[in-house]
Amino acid sequence: MSDRTRAVPPLIVMLGVSGSGKTTIGALIADQLGVPFTDADSLHPAVNVAKMASGIPLDDGDRWPWLALVGEELACAARSGTGLVMACSALTRAYRDAIRAKAPELRFVHLSGDREVLAQRTTGRSGHFMPASLLDSQLATLEQLQPDEQGIVVDVAPPVAEVVANAVDRIHRTP
Repeated sequence: MSDRTRAVPPLIVMLGVSGSGKTTIGALIADQLGVPFTDADSLHPAVNVAKMASGIPLDDGDRWPWLALVGEELACAARSGTGLVMACSALTRAYRDAIRAKAPELRFVHLSGDREVLAQRTTGRSGHFMPASLLDSQLATLEQLQPDEQGIVVDVAPPVAEVVANAVDRIHRTP
């Protein structure tokens, strides 16, 4: 059954490392699916933002409360029936499991790319608190989606419009 025929709008988490396009691509996908978009970064407490802006990776003590908020935001969207596309790094299985514990019906869209593409995008952006220097730590932490995780992997190397079209098509075709 596609999203077009589902009674409940989709819950999608755009996962990937910094520079993969979670916010840009996620907002465009949300628009095409007719659901709200939010960036999980907006749920980080100020102390987490300051830590990352200083080039210090977050540890699990920083992440668990934030992941609980992410899951609750998705669960709220499910209860209200609005659906939601949320950009969230969700780099490890444990992090995805924590989010999914609050919103089990969600699906993941893993925006994947090689290091060179991601580094170029991260270096070229301005006004973001996540410095390019943390890309390698994120890539080292990243755990690929497992077969039992509801989701798809989308290559971010093509132009954004092509990435979005591919992702939306696959979202519609994936149960």
